[in-house]
Amino acid sequence: MSTEETRNFRSSYYEKVGFRSVEEKKSIEILLKEKPLDISKLKQFSLRFTVPQMYRNLMWKLLLGVMSPHVESHTFIMDQRTQEYNDLLRALQSMQIVTEDLPKHHIFLIMWLLRTGNLKLDWRAQLEDPPYQNLLLISSALLNMFDNDVDIFWISKGFFQYVVRFYACVQVLVSATLKSLEKEDQELYSHLEKLQALDAIPFTTWYCSCFAGLLKDPALAKIWDKLVGGSCKILVFVAIRILTTMKRRLIQLKSAESVVECLCDITEETAEMIANKAIELWQQYGSPLTPASHPDGLKPHAPNQRLKGFSTIFL
Repeated sequence: MSTEETRNFRSSYYEKVGFRSVEEKKSIEILLKEKPLDISKLKQFSLRFTVPQMYRNLMWKLLLGVMSPHVESHTFIMDQRTQEYNDLLRALQSMQIVTEDLPKHHIFLIMWLLRTGNLKLDWRAQLEDPPYQNLLLISSALLNMFDNDVDIFWISKGFFQYVVRFYACVQVLVSATLKSLEKEDQELYSHLEKLQALDAIPFTTWYCSCFAGLLKDPALAKIWDKLVGGSCKILVFVAIRILTTMKRRLIQLKSAESVVECLCDITEETAEMIANKAIELWQQYGSPLTPASHPDGLKPHAPNQRLKGFSTIFL
């Protein structure tokens, strides 16, 4: 048996007995020893596998542009990131915006708005806008995944930039979701269409929050591995699997309102099942990255820029 055949047999065996993560852990450890780090390979790993929890913080910072591929500069970069974090925090404290009762995820979003020059005088009203409510859900979920506030802020910033950049494609994602759902489950699609529930399901909120606040954190992490790897199209398959996994309950409902209410009640066990099935379906479709014609158009680690019409676009 050749070396490649041996490796394939071993990988298949690990997967069947539930130890696929053993092989993945070895692979990522090899990739993280390269100097400089190959971001392209790390993206491919994140798209192909679930990133082991112990490496997720570092991987996401690398793929979201928080850290450099040059390992020797990591300490210096994080020192600078920490200094900027503290500067932003002190600025908000001086402006009497940050108080003891202001939740951390609110603080992170306000810091990002200040950093990008988009913080309004009436920031409380600004944060009530639907787009910023979605971003708050993302930051809140990250607080449950990681412990270091500096890391959480910078990873949040990467996700915020990602959402801002792919928002222009959200309606394309919704259309792709409906077409794929009709193909995957005609009976469910027809039932939801009859109830006019397809117009009531908050697909835009789902996508702009990247399912934060809807799915539990362990399931979110698996999905977000694909997002940071460069695939916003994974969101379509998550939406499809939410609906098809909940079919038994949905098919019995008689109104659009009851459908929306039902979809807000997803247990951690069900969320895990949804994430796994969504990734499998996404892989069956060829692991697409984006519905746009230019995949590079959704880079989450682009330079900071004004949020051109961000609020206007969402409202």
